[in-house]
Amino acid sequence: MKKILIVTGILFLHTICLQSQTVSIAQSPEQVGISSKKLQKIDKEMSAWVDKGWMNGGAALIIRNGKIVYHKALGYNDLDTKALLKKDDIFRIASQTKAITSVAIMLLYEDGKLLLDDPVSKYIPSFKKQTVLDKFNEADTTYTTVPAVKEITIRELLTHTSGLGYATIGSKEANSIYAKNKISSGLEQGNTSLLDAISRLGTLPLMHQPGAKFTYGLNTDVLGCLVEVISGMNLEQFFKTRIFEPLGMKDTHFNLPSEKTSRLVNLYLEEKDGSLHKATSGILNTTAGPEYPTLQHSYFSGGAGLSSTVLDYGIFLQMLLNNGKYNGNQLLSRNAVRLMTSNQIGDINLGADKFGLGFQVISEKGAARTMAQEGTFSWGGAFATSYWADPKEKMVLVFYRQLLGGTHGDVVEKFRALAYQSIID
Repeated sequence: MKKILIVTGILFLHTICLQSQTVSIAQSPEQVGISSKKLQKIDKEMSAWVDKGWMNGGAALIIRNGKIVYHKALGYNDLDTKALLKKDDIFRIASQTKAITSVAIMLLYEDGKLLLDDPVSKYIPSFKKQTVLDKFNEADTTYTTVPAVKEITIRELLTHTSGLGYATIGSKEANSIYAKNKISSGLEQGNTSLLDAISRLGTLPLMHQPGAKFTYGLNTDVLGCLVEVISGMNLEQFFKTRIFEPLGMKDTHFNLPSEKTSRLVNLYLEEKDGSLHKATSGILNTTAGPEYPTLQHSYFSGGAGLSSTVLDYGIFLQMLLNNGKYNGNQLLSRNAVRLMTSNQIGDINLGADKFGLGFQVISEKGAARTMAQEGTFSWGGAFATSYWADPKEKMVLVFYRQLLGGTHGDVVEKFRALAYQSIID
């Protein structure tokens, strides 16, 4: 009998541990040290931002200790019809795709398929013997180059220190050179394959010497191509089988299924007079329209292509806070998560903070400027989506709008302050 009781106790504890790996709704916010009353400030302020015309609407999620304490949408999906925004609506998350692609690379690293300091040319030959931009003539877009001092590595792609720039939203030099060579920022869905496009990119000059500084660019699109080349699967298949299905992320897609297109939120544009209007075409200086997630395509941008919900992305972040474990699956080892969320750029300047493998990481200096703890990792997307994961507070914050050209970007920091002020333990 005693043995049976011991075994039963172990099984019960094992069940509790498995349950604790997954996100669930808190019985009350106070259960995990959050004040219900203080959370009401978020409702009040987000509603005020809508009333003032600063945004049409927004969705937000707060998780603490694996428990959901706030999951709401406030405002409108359609300002004309006053159709309300819903908390399970699907948002274009743009550069929030980058963290998921970075995890895919780490999965291949843990599979023994690559090393982080491998040269990119080992897998995509056009990246061998690269050059670096020297002089650029803006009048006729001609340029001269010098040899790169070394080959770029996978680690430098993960840290945006490779020297690659961005197409359409980068520097004038990068915009010009990439446009002439039909290099996409990731939203346009041409007939070219990802490997063809990235191979062309490899023949073009870097914007600076590898490892010299942080330049936000097409690094993660190259990582996505590496995933395809090394795994033998396209990025859509790899994400689905290796990340989304194990985590239960049911609403995150490159190609939005037809039955979910009605849940894609409207994208708004702030005009010069401050008024909000639905965006129509040419978003982010590209040929893409806001409907791009609904257009079936096979060019999968590892840097910008996904759409998702606040809950799905919260689950992804909770997996990382769980040291790589979620839903009974050890997706990544705890040391892989440690690498991803450690300073990987040394003394390279990135303001008050640092950068890991796919994430901005709040440093001790940065933590002195915000309520987020040192070690918090984060990023966002061009269509006004943001996230933070704080390992010390065991807290996930996700705040989504769908807006271009907004002059009220400070609501992002205001939301973060509102979330942290709700902690009472």
